[in-house]
Amino acid sequence: MWKSSLPPTAAERSDRLRASLAARTVPMPGAINALSARLIEQRGFEAIYVSGAVLANSVGGVPDIGLMTLSESALHCASIARVTTLPIIADADTGYGGPECAFRTVRALESVGVSGIHLEDQEFPKRCGHLEGKTLVSIEEFCEKIAAACEAKASEDFLLIARTDARGVTNYDDAVRRAHAYLEAGADAIFPEALHTEEELKRFADDVDTILLANMTEFGKTPYLSVEQFGELGYNVVIFPVTLQRAAMKAMDEALSTIRETGSQEDQLQNMQTREELYDLLKYRP
Repeated sequence: MWKSSLPPTAAERSDRLRASLAARTVPMPGAINALSARLIEQRGFEAIYVSGAVLANSVGGVPDIGLMTLSESALHCASIARVTTLPIIADADTGYGGPECAFRTVRALESVGVSGIHLEDQEFPKRCGHLEGKTLVSIEEFCEKIAAACEAKASEDFLLIARTDARGVTNYDDAVRRAHAYLEAGADAIFPEALHTEEELKRFADDVDTILLANMTEFGKTPYLSVEQFGELGYNVVIFPVTLQRAAMKAMDEALSTIRETGSQEDQLQNMQTREELYDLLKYRP
């Protein structure tokens, strides 16, 4: 027997997210799909992150260079929202176009249950924030996009986050200048991508007094800090965008190697989720 209850609305999730952010620094693991989103909730996390890189890699099988569409993002987010009660912050890349597209992006993602998004100030085609070779749009152009996205919000609690990649393209001072401009344009929070040191992270929090998101990605430019350490520095959200995908892909690679070399998966059983654990996660009682 299997039953599914109705998930909360986007507005209810957004209200819940705002309450969590006001109380503590919130860690947000990145879901790969609906099943991993269920696991994030089961493990007691308060919110879920949906990475654009994971959408591109795991759903599209392509690099994270802006190839995925708004429709694909909305379908992916909807599948996650349907099976969880947690607030969801989604990576909306550059907003899939100009200001009109950013407006439509907010409407589309909020309508499927997303409680916040971030938009970035890169030119298309975008690149991972921890790679070289990025280029930025002008402050004025991005502010138009932020203003349009802000106007599109159905709930005042929907969290509109402006990401700036300026630290890795121009300089730190430009990142701060852009952050203040984006807040004036209507952003609720700032995501300063690829800050290099703990001291720089603290300095940014001192220079930009607002809700701040930190990206604790692996193999990048930002030092490995705990959620508690980020909180002490002044950050409200800590995302782990690709952690589960990387862990899952490594585990799958090892399982495939075992099957290839031995002709059996038996040696990998201790590393697998059991049938009972899966059914428990799905709330399925056969």
